[in-house]
Amino acid sequence: MGVHKLQPRDHLKPQNLDGISNEQIEPHFEAHYKGYVTKYNEIQEKLADQNFSDRGKANQNYSEFRELKVEETFNYMGVVLHELYFGHLGAKGEPSEAFKKKVEEDFGSWDACVAELKATAVAFRGWAVLGLDLFSGRLVVNGLDAHNVYNLHGFVPIIVIDTYEHAYYVDYKNKRPPYVDAVLKNLNWEVINARFDKAMKACEAMKDYIG
Repeated sequence: MGVHKLQPRDHLKPQNLDGISNEQIEPHFEAHYKGYVTKYNEIQEKLADQNFSDRGKANQNYSEFRELKVEETFNYMGVVLHELYFGHLGAKGEPSEAFKKKVEEDFGSWDACVAELKATAVAFRGWAVLGLDLFSGRLVVNGLDAHNVYNLHGFVPIIVIDTYEHAYYVDYKNKRPPYVDAVLKNLNWEVINARFDKAMKACEAMKDYIG
């Protein structure tokens, strides 16, 4: 069995943001994000080692295999969510008309959507995510206490806010709301619009999935 390894995407590292300093980004990107890449790769090596992760001893109470599979999801989603977060920072463009229309349809207004996203970013310990539910076809806001806790299946992330303290403590200490405002101010709407368009295409392809 081959080992599926990841490489960090250094080109996603943002610089010179408004309200989020380079000093804040440095440990967040180099230590936290790259740390998840490293640990995911270590887990893949151990899963490939049949002597270390004996499938025959799998147990729901405790087993090495169970622990590896749990931490595999935690570290992999740590990689993915961080790449989505870093990948849409760097203020640019405006929300597309199609995206704005969809937000208004599903939330009632643009302001209502922003208010729910901000409230979720304050309420959850790990992440606040605006995404498209492929089953209902609606934009929804999902909160995660950890990378692999409270995930919605069939959910395509579009806007991702890291709400762990490591994302803002250098700049804002324990004050999360001004950090959330800074993230929203630094969004790259060209990236977000492209994500939205791709998510809508995926939703169209999923229409007959359940039957």
